[in-house]
Amino acid sequence: MLSPSKQFEAIGAPWQIDTAQPLSAEADAAIAARIDDFDRTYSRFRHDSLVSTIARTPDTYRFPPDAPPLFELYRRLYTATQGAMSPLVGHALEELGYDRTYSLQPSAARTRVPQWHEALSWDGNELTTHTPALLDVGAAGKGYLVDLVAEVLREHGVDASTVDASGDILHRGDADLRVALEHPRDTSKAIGVVSIRDQALCASAPNRRAWAGLHHILDARTGLPTDRIIATWAIAATALEADGLATALFFAEPTALVAEFDFQWVRMFSTGRVEYSPDLNGELFV
Repeated sequence: MLSPSKQFEAIGAPWQIDTAQPLSAEADAAIAARIDDFDRTYSRFRHDSLVSTIARTPDTYRFPPDAPPLFELYRRLYTATQGAMSPLVGHALEELGYDRTYSLQPSAARTRVPQWHEALSWDGNELTTHTPALLDVGAAGKGYLVDLVAEVLREHGVDASTVDASGDILHRGDADLRVALEHPRDTSKAIGVVSIRDQALCASAPNRRAWAGLHHILDARTGLPTDRIIATWAIAATALEADGLATALFFAEPTALVAEFDFQWVRMFSTGRVEYSPDLNGELFV
């Protein structure tokens, strides 16, 4: 049976790792180092990150070996959502107040989010920017980091584990894990329960990062927050895919995404209506 082995804060969110045995000091240090490496590359909130360097000067930049899966998923979801889900929303988020200082004070400026082909090209581990571009990989990056932390655990002999980064969950092992789906309008309630086994479950909702009538889930085509859907959940083989797909469900019809990806899903509309995949391994209460 798994039990809480490690609880900590990372990339602005609480994390919990459950394992059968307490983590070794070596595993603990390796997890911290892996998270710091990822944050130093992809965080737009750090002055010393690669992403912050890219925002200042258009050029060709080499990313670490972990980058291809993340950018390849973004490219696929950019196409599947017809440009709505994009890593190029960093400047738009800053203008709305979700900036490095967390000012939460919207400015009057509204810069158009550039299209992918206008702003960047990706080749292997190299990213070339054609204009100053502030990347934000938050729509899939936390899920990907969950996968990378689980890989560190495996490298240290931990095969059965649950890594939970505040709603981005990766379960590794032979036993089922039952997870409640939090109601986006009442966090003391659940709209249902699902079971995962050796899978990832990721949730996305604007209620955790909302201010002044705004939130962090932007449609790149308008540069403004979406308002038709208020919560999504995706179950997939990896947290990278589950996290990215949970965001994509705000913009694309599930049938279009299911044609490209193998996953289960739930989404809740602002009217309270709930849709879910026919093969969902769970039950809903609404």
